[in-house]
Amino acid sequence: MNLKVRLRNLGILKYAEFSLGDLTIICGKNNTGKTYAAYALYGFLKSWHNFISFPINNKQIQSLLVEGTIKLELEQYFKAAADVLTETCQEYSNQLDRIFAAKPGRFRNSEFQIQTEAIDIYKTELDGSIVPGQEPLLTFSKRKGSQEIIFTLSKKEEREIDPIFLKNTILQIVSRIIFADAFPNTFISSAERTGVAIFRRELNFARNRLLEEMVQTDEKIDPLELLFKVYQSYPQPIEDNADFTRELEDIAKRESFISKEHPDILAEFADIIGGDYIITENDQLDFIPTGSRIKLTMVESSSAVRSLLDIGFYLRCLAKEGDLLIIDEPELNLHPENQRRIAKLFARLINLKVKVFITTHSDYIVKELNTLIMLNKDRPHLKRIIEENNYQNSELISANQVKVYIAEKALLPLEEGRKKRSRGYTLVPAEIHPEYGIKVSSFDETIEDMNRIQQDIVWGSE
Repeated sequence: MNLKVRLRNLGILKYAEFSLGDLTIICGKNNTGKTYAAYALYGFLKSWHNFISFPINNKQIQSLLVEGTIKLELEQYFKAAADVLTETCQEYSNQLDRIFAAKPGRFRNSEFQIQTEAIDIYKTELDGSIVPGQEPLLTFSKRKGSQEIIFTLSKKEEREIDPIFLKNTILQIVSRIIFADAFPNTFISSAERTGVAIFRRELNFARNRLLEEMVQTDEKIDPLELLFKVYQSYPQPIEDNADFTRELEDIAKRESFISKEHPDILAEFADIIGGDYIITENDQLDFIPTGSRIKLTMVESSSAVRSLLDIGFYLRCLAKEGDLLIIDEPELNLHPENQRRIAKLFARLINLKVKVFITTHSDYIVKELNTLIMLNKDRPHLKRIIEENNYQNSELISANQVKVYIAEKALLPLEEGRKKRSRGYTLVPAEIHPEYGIKVSSFDETIEDMNRIQQDIVWGSE
């Protein structure tokens, strides 16, 4: 996966470009556009398949309805992929008002573009079926080494099939073959996650009360109108966080590859939060502190426990190799020591092929990542330091795995039709040295300024 994103006029960001690494970090002061970049990327990766529009021939759909089977040559769609992706980004850009829950027209001049490396359609192998009822309606098959996909209608299907539904279904399948490897499955933990964890039950109750009101009223009402009157819209990442926490009872029944193959990571996570989350028989979410039998509700638990709730269940239940985990300000409510530990957890995840994207104000996280880069050398004294400080080889990373950007005001690329470059908020690539790690000047300058003032306080009278 090699993704490059370009943004224009997105919130405070005038122009920005960034590429995804195994670990991608956006640093910067408040109100510099970090969250805008994270939310825009997440929104696209969660919804790109809704905007794809490959040209599917209506004659092929009719042939499938008559003959019961068709073969599509994927080469033609592969050749059109770049143009289709450009059109998809344009359509997504038109939906940014909805992604950010903004007033209509707020993002009318905004632009989101994404580029990906060439896709090898011959490597893909795929078998599946569409089952809208009790029996499969449509089966499909593609073999590795072939660029042909075969669609077959079920012979048991007797009811009339909507050609538009069939066309859209085939479009989705073809789109996923062309782009699925390019765009990873994505999970986000928004900065509002602590509040969502507290009110997860209330969110359910609000919906239940609304349904009761709809059932009990004698007046004729438009259910959709009532829904939109009662609920305020929120940015898609926040709504997805809320949906995730409401569904924890079902999600908790699943088991990720980390649970199956790397339980030590879950043990380390439990040590960071000081206990474990449980779902009781009556679907109550509780937290049990380590060494205790006391069950605490989310309201009774610490802010750190609430802050890491969705990340914990993602790791335990949903994580897959190739995923992209996006976390807005992972340092929320965490003691500096736990910020260091969460940085080491990120390093272990990227070494397990789970990519991580964070926005952060935390010097502790960046400095700990620097340590993991600096320790990743074959030198005798470094081996001693690793052993003495309880580092693990699975936590060590290299500089080329990391991409870091600073959100700040800087000179922008020269725009077409202009003679001079303007200044505006953008993302500036940070220097990452293979020996000394990441340099974030805004952190360093603030710390140096504090040290200077304190030294002046202590020694200024002499």
